[in-house]
Amino acid sequence: MNLKLTNRGTTLIATIIGELDHHSAEHIIQKLDAEMMKSSTKNLIMDFSKVNFMDSSGIGVIIGRYKKIKSLNGKLSITGINDKIRRIFNLSGILKLMPAYENIDEAIKKM
Repeated sequence: MNLKLTNRGTTLIATIIGELDHHSAEHIIQKLDAEMMKSSTKNLIMDFSKVNFMDSSGIGVIIGRYKKIKSLNGKLSITGINDKIRRIFNLSGILKLMPAYENIDEAIKKM
């Protein structure tokens, strides 16, 4: 697992690469939380285009970051989910809480 963080204005973009599971969840939480606390971060986009596996720990990562960014009066969007991960998101109800977009550019336009 690897995590690439970039900023576009006040939007933090987190591209997760590889597997999002119980082995990588804590690392992602620590990195995202530290970056989200910077005063310039308003919104968060989590890009799943390079994720090939996710377990229930990934749901916890997403819900936790959703609550944190919401407490900062920001928004969270998801991009690049494949059919397998979309199924997990649908079953967990994540897509009822936050929007999913095809790509990062579309998510930024909608924020």
